[in-house]
Amino acid sequence: MMAGEPLRILSVSLGSSKRDKTARSELLGVPLQLERKGVDGKLYRAVELIGRLAPEVHAIGLGGIDLHLYAGDRRYTVRDALKLARAAGSTPVADGSLLKRILEPQQMEYLLNEHPDIPLKGKKVLMVSAVDRSGMARVLDKAADEIVFGDFIFGMGIPIPLRSYRAVVNLARILLPLVTKLPFQVLYPTGEKQEKVHPRQRRWLEWADVIAGDYHYIRRNLPESLAGKIVITNTTTEDDRELLRKRGLNHLITTTPVVEGRSFGMNVLEGSLQALIRHFGDYPGEQNFRVYLNKLQLHPVVFRLQEESA
Repeated sequence: MMAGEPLRILSVSLGSSKRDKTARSELLGVPLQLERKGVDGKLYRAVELIGRLAPEVHAIGLGGIDLHLYAGDRRYTVRDALKLARAAGSTPVADGSLLKRILEPQQMEYLLNEHPDIPLKGKKVLMVSAVDRSGMARVLDKAADEIVFGDFIFGMGIPIPLRSYRAVVNLARILLPLVTKLPFQVLYPTGEKQEKVHPRQRRWLEWADVIAGDYHYIRRNLPESLAGKIVITNTTTEDDRELLRKRGLNHLITTTPVVEGRSFGMNVLEGSLQALIRHFGDYPGEQNFRVYLNKLQLHPVVFRLQEESA
């Protein structure tokens, strides 16, 4: 049994409010209350909500937007996300980018080494975006027989496939200083756009054996059949799993734990770890994140959707 007042983690998302969720969990025996509130793509509402609720919670997560994007070891700050982070005042802010760099590559290596039943090596891989998931991108780049990074395709609507992580890094160092200053809605589906399927780039998902990365990019371009494919993502609900099951997907892998039927965004997990580390009196720097991740031994969650339905 969990005792005491929970650490409260609030994720304010630029995504649809239809995906809102509140759930209880615990880490290392410490109770947590996880909340996700969407603002339907309205940046001003996110600023207001964060400013009003930040003093009441232990950490703020930024959902549907990245505070930092990466080109190799270089970090670039997204201007619109910085407005949200500043609205939180002294309350810790998490966008998930730290855990995407240090946890997700560990999870990919775990899948490759501990799940030989899930064929990832030597496959055709589509990673819908790499600048927001550099850790996952590096591992899949080495494991794949053929890989396409869709940063141009899905993020900017430009039909240019990038076929190595090195190509991503080289172009990102040129473009990210400009791209990070654009309105975020130009680059990423927010609000009601997340609920719609616009399969303009469907052919890339049809081509791939493994589809990895941000779920909203994936969902907007779902092919009619996902039979024989593997999807690696997070922020999936029970409804999302049912949608994927009906389209024939067997292996769905989430990089965040499932809480009350839902895999929350990486920003929620990072915010939870920030609050937990502070709760135990430690400083939430990268080294302590690694220490606490080692204690938690988090592994990817594997859904075998066709077997489960049977």
